[in-house]
Order: sequence, then structure tokens, then C-alpha cells
Amino acid sequence: MAAKLRESVTFLPLKDLRFSNTAMTGNTWFMSSLNDTKEENEAEYLYFPSEVSKGRLLCIKGRDTSDGTKNSYALAWQENLPNNATLLNGLTFVSNTYYNYLNLWHGVCAMTPFVRWTMKNKCMKPDRWVLFHWGELVVKTGSWIQQLMLANYGEFKFEGFDKGDGPYCFEKAVVMRHDLGSMGLDNKLKVYDMMRCKAREFCSLFIPERSMEVDERGLPVIRLTLLMRRGSRSFKNATLVTDIFSRECARVEGCILKVAQSEDLNFCDQVKVMTYTDIVASPHGAQLTNMLFMDRGSSVMEFFPKGWLEHAGVGQYAHHWMANQSGMKHRGAWWDSMGENCPTPKDDRQCFLFHKDGKVGINETYFVEWIGKVLHEVRVSKLEAIKSSITKQVVQNNVCAC
Repeated sequence: MAAKLRESVTFLPLKDLRFSNTAMTGNTWFMSSLNDTKEENEAEYLYFPSEVSKGRLLCIKGRDTSDGTKNSYALAWQENLPNNATLLNGLTFVSNTYYNYLNLWHGVCAMTPFVRWTMKNKCMKPDRWVLFHWGELVVKTGSWIQQLMLANYGEFKFEGFDKGDGPYCFEKAVVMRHDLGSMGLDNKLKVYDMMRCKAREFCSLFIPERSMEVDERGLPVIRLTLLMRRGSRSFKNATLVTDIFSRECARVEGCILKVAQSEDLNFCDQVKVMTYTDIVASPHGAQLTNMLFMDRGSSVMEFFPKGWLEHAGVGQYAHHWMANQSGMKHRGAWWDSMGENCPTPKDDRQCFLFHKDGKVGINETYFVEWIGKVLHEVRVSKLEAIKSSITKQVVQNNVCAC
């Protein structure tokens, strides 16, 4: 009977092409035969073994990195695993993303539901991660994402199935395949609080009540950071932008300007810069994901090259969404209207590609008015906080429990 049970295990493709046109809706093309566990305001997930899986473990066979239909999955009882199966003990986190793990924002979106699951389940940490992109095996993330994972979970490994195509079965496994999915705003805020706290601990930053910081005259200190980038979506004239922000900062008592080049900062440098930031102003790009390291209630200003408003679609609002989810205040965006026009104006996709690597120009009049308004609002808010002795940081110091 045991032999028959082993032989009867049915492997199905991880990437089910029947759902390729609706991969972002409904169930999913990844492990399509299984339904998620859904809880109110929580990300959808799969857990093995469970009542839903009838006590069976998750098994994966194949390690193809370019075609998810060649990798497959099955469920099997631990006493009757498939022939030649390797049992991986402990807890495994399995992630599938439609996007990729190299980009900071997409990587955070894939990681966030696991942090929430950990918070809900006695701070359980994984022994390994298995990453898929469209059902294709991925064995690394970008360095920034890896450091954030390390800060939250300590040492871990990316499973590469090095002993062959398998099958490999997991003693315990949590599967996320919808990124943030249906997670409610309150839970997103809690997760970002946790990741912020863990990152600061990891980088040995312990900041007591920084929102009460005052200068020698008792005036609130406002730390303004210009977070720059090189190449695509950088400023056409970074020196002039710096001069404008420096001049306007000097008009406000207590304002301190810092100019940081994102590519020159390692992970902990970025955590430190943003921890000591009340307002970040930056071109649209992955470097803005660092906003999660700022205190709740901090401010974000975002700049776009010509053509993005018309052709970039909803993705251009990613950091607006993230600001809302992490407790920041997105103070608006500026879209450059000057520059070369797209040669195929009726084709949004081609126009987006045409403008994708463009640079951001300058409207000095608008910039002066914009930064002046934001600095004034932040100063008023800090003065009110000092008067009422209310601090954001007191709350945040208590969330780093796991």
C-alpha cells in the first residue's frame, strides 16, 4: 500500500499556462489547483501540512530557471513521500512573484506578507527560502532586499535544490503568491513598523524620541534629504536642484539639508540617512523604497521625467501607495512637461519605453513654492508635537517584538 501511495502522487506544473492571461487575478497560475487560506485583512497564504492539505506536505520537483512549466508540485503524506524524495526539515518560506526580487519595491512587496505571518505566529523564522518568479526558480535577491531579510530573520539560505531536480518535500511550508494581496492597511503599518525597527537594530541605530529634536534655541530640527540617483530619472541639473533646496532650507529656522547619492550608500548607510530624515525629496525610482526607514508621519516629495504621467500607467504611483502603507505623508509629485516628444504618441507602451530612461528637468518657481509649503507644514507639525509632548517614536520603540 505504501508503494502504491508513493506512485500515486501527481505532480502538476508550477506555472499553469491555462491561467497565463489572468495571472494577476482570481486564483493564480502558480500552484493553480490549490485555494488560498483567506483571513480578514490578511494576505492570502497556503500552509502545509494543514487541514486544508489533509495533512499532506508540499513537494516540489524541478529547478528550471527559465520555464516555470518544467517545475512541478504535489502533495504527499510524510509516511509516503514520492520515490527518491528529499525531506527538508524545519520551516520553509516559498514565494512566487509576478515581478522580481532585484527591484527594491517589488522585493519588499514580496517579503512583507511573510513578516506579517511571522508576527501572527509566535515570531517563527524560516530555515530557508524558496523563491520563484513566474514559477521559475530564483536563487538570489538584490543585496538591499537580502540585507532587509537578514535584519528581520537572521541567517538563512536560499534553497537552490542542489542535489538535483528532486522531488523535495518540506516538513512545514508557508506559500505566498499574491505579494501584499488583501492585507489591510493597519496590518501593513504594523509590518512596516516591524521592518523599520529590525533594520535599525541590525544597523545599531537606537533613536529615542527624535521627533522632539530641537536646536540650541529650542526650535524643532527639520532634516531634509535630497536622495539623488544617477542615470535614468536623475535630475538634468543636480547642482541647480541642490542650490534651490539649500536656499529654501536656509529660510526655515532649524532646517538641515543633506544630499545623498543613493548608489554610494550601503544598506546601513541608507537606513541611517533615512532614519535622520523628516522630508525626503527624490526622483521616482527604487531608491525611494528607503522611505520605510523614516519615522511614521515623515514626508515624501517625488519627481518624474516627461512622459510618465501620460504613459507610465498606475505603476508610477507605487511610492505613493508605499507612503500610505508605511505611515508616511506623500506630499505630491511633479511631472516634467519639457523635453522630447514620443514619436508614436498613440502607442502607450512604446512611449513609456521611449521616456523610461529620461531625466528630470527643473521648474524653479514651482520647486521653491512646493518645498516652502512642505517645510512650513512640517515645522508647524513639529511645533505642535513639542507643545503637546506627543512623540511618534515612543510608539514605534515598542513594535520590534519578534
